[in-house]
Amino acid sequence: MSVSNQEVAKRLHEIYQLMQLAGENRFRAIAFDRAAQTIEGLGEDINTYIEQDNLTDIKGIGNSIAEDIKSYASTGKIDVLEDLRQKIPSGVIEWLDISGLGPKNIAKIHKELGISDLEELKEACLDGRVASLDGLGEKSAEKIVKSIEWMEQHEERCRLDQATEIAEPLFNFLKELQGVEDIEVAGSLRRSLETIGDVDILVGAEQEHAPDIFDAFVEHDLVVDILGRGDTKSSIRTSDGRQVDLRIVKPAEFPAALMYFTGSKEHNVVMRQRARERGMSLNEYGLFKLNDEGDTDFEQPVEYGSETDIYRQLDLHFVPPELREDRGEFDYFEDHEEMELLEEDDIRGVIHAHSTYSDGKYSIRQIAEACIERGYEYLGLTDHSQTAAYAGGLSPDEVKKQWEEVDELNEEFKSNGTNFRIFKGIESDILGDGSLDYEDELLDGFEFVIASVHSGMEMSKSKMMERFRNAIKNPYTRIVGHPTGRLLLKRDGSDLDMNELIELAAEYNTAIEINANPMRLELDWRHGNKAREVGLISSINPDAHSIKGIDYIKYGVKIARKGKFGKDRILNAKSADDVAEFFRNR
Repeated sequence: MSVSNQEVAKRLHEIYQLMQLAGENRFRAIAFDRAAQTIEGLGEDINTYIEQDNLTDIKGIGNSIAEDIKSYASTGKIDVLEDLRQKIPSGVIEWLDISGLGPKNIAKIHKELGISDLEELKEACLDGRVASLDGLGEKSAEKIVKSIEWMEQHEERCRLDQATEIAEPLFNFLKELQGVEDIEVAGSLRRSLETIGDVDILVGAEQEHAPDIFDAFVEHDLVVDILGRGDTKSSIRTSDGRQVDLRIVKPAEFPAALMYFTGSKEHNVVMRQRARERGMSLNEYGLFKLNDEGDTDFEQPVEYGSETDIYRQLDLHFVPPELREDRGEFDYFEDHEEMELLEEDDIRGVIHAHSTYSDGKYSIRQIAEACIERGYEYLGLTDHSQTAAYAGGLSPDEVKKQWEEVDELNEEFKSNGTNFRIFKGIESDILGDGSLDYEDELLDGFEFVIASVHSGMEMSKSKMMERFRNAIKNPYTRIVGHPTGRLLLKRDGSDLDMNELIELAAEYNTAIEINANPMRLELDWRHGNKAREVGLISSINPDAHSIKGIDYIKYGVKIARKGKFGKDRILNAKSADDVAEFFRNR
């Protein structure tokens, strides 16, 4: 039978997840995850490799996994997956989304308490059964409950990356249909919010084409449920459980409708006010002149051909969708034609990546080569420090061994003309008192340090602030990592006065990263005005633990734009020499 790349990748990733829960060999499990990522990003059809029996020509696919893929293509089953499914109930896989509950403890709770769904887990935490297990305790049980409640509260929303992955195939499908003259993703996804509710797609088409476009939409392979089918709007639910709304408007109405359905609500309110102040009315159907009584006269439409034209009629320059939140954009774009915002092509290097020295899935060489393939000029390597034992944090001897490997690779890249550079960094835990995780003598050997909190995140605000103040003032700290420690839709972050920390970081010439991992996406864009005011430097850091993780940078760029960062204030939009100078300038 014919199988899709996505389908094969999904099965291999499921094997990886189940192997983690079953306590299988970590490196064997990782091999399946790597294979899943490779096939997911494969440019060719996997069926071609299956038919030609050359799956092992794909980098990262060994003989064993190749046989598993062939088995799936011919029978629809993979023996190892079927065996694992017998051992691990599907409900337990959902537990991997619970903040702070790793595979070992998931397996322990499932085995010793005989429970397998989320509600049972919550009950077992509340009645003391989870706390009674070795290695867990009351604090662990409280954290699990808090995370489950957080997940329940936000279950109707998804992350920016998840919404993008849903929208892109539907968008690409719809834009090729006959009669589609204009098409855009709208709503909070177009504004690059970090979490998204429903995905909104807007199409401009003449009325006679609408029925066929809607038919094609609701019959798409991703659709599992049709929630509504009308003359101007249809809604579906995808296999991922997400709602997608498609609206079709006349091509002449498209710019006004796009502006309206992009939002935000707050931005639209001000736009309507500005229209009324100028004797006009603005809605999703267009821009109209008011008659003498102040009522809308639909026989007097104001001419426009784009969103830019509508803004111009209201004495504004075009406002990029990311900035439409009523957070100062109106004052700015009354007087300025544009704001310089970061572009993905501005990023010149990758900072914040983990290798197999700690909890990464790829060697330093493999990460560097992946960066080179993507056109980047440098890599800031940052494995975990010694206190992060749970993540394979590096001992001082391991640090020195890593430095030797980095020196050898840099010499190789220099001699073969690659001109790629690896910076020796570390993601140092910020300890309880705000100090870093090694003695100064060793810290002095790193080219840069990212200082991050990974434990004790529930400290009081006053203690946590003092912890961060000490870390920022430490001369070895060049970048502060994911400051609040939030995990989107899983847990809230630490209680911090971010305005104070932004001011302090700017004063001490220390960057605060925009962690581009879609589960984090912080520095939060809402602090963008303060960051701009004080000239804070940031860096778009993927926090990559895999090759695929490098590509998270695009989501960080979206948040940087939303936070009003231009490339002049983004560290990894600079050359390797300029980055080295920043690292030296403690």
